[in-house]
Amino acid sequence: MRTNDGTSGSAEVQRTLMQLLAEMDGFDNRGDVRIMAATNRADMLDPALLRPGRFDRLIEIPLPDKDSRIQILKIHSRKMHMGDVDLEAIASATGDSTGAELEAVCREAGMMAVRREADHVSMNDFMDAVRKVRNEAVADNRMYT
Repeated sequence: MRTNDGTSGSAEVQRTLMQLLAEMDGFDNRGDVRIMAATNRADMLDPALLRPGRFDRLIEIPLPDKDSRIQILKIHSRKMHMGDVDLEAIASATGDSTGAELEAVCREAGMMAVRREADHVSMNDFMDAVRKVRNEAVADNRMYT
């Protein structure tokens, strides 16, 4: 979104946005060519981007539900040697986590097992990883409020 706080970063955002808008206005209809973009900060989009002929449709993808979280955890833990791990309990403990946060939980649990020099990842590793990733996510969100 265009703002003017007098910093060079603000000026760069302005230039980039204006260039993007000019490029989008210059597109000719070429059939099945589509332009897609993604953001996790839709509240920061400049209204000019949402004008007809630019990004005409907004598709909101919600956070994964419990069953989806279990599937995401299965994907990211499939190569791990796991002991007494209950993925359903982990999915319950990660209520409003994104897929990226769930991946981080699996990675961190694996690293905790490596640090312990264990031959498998335990439920304690996962729960400690959930706490660590959740605390980092809370700290990251403070930057945006």
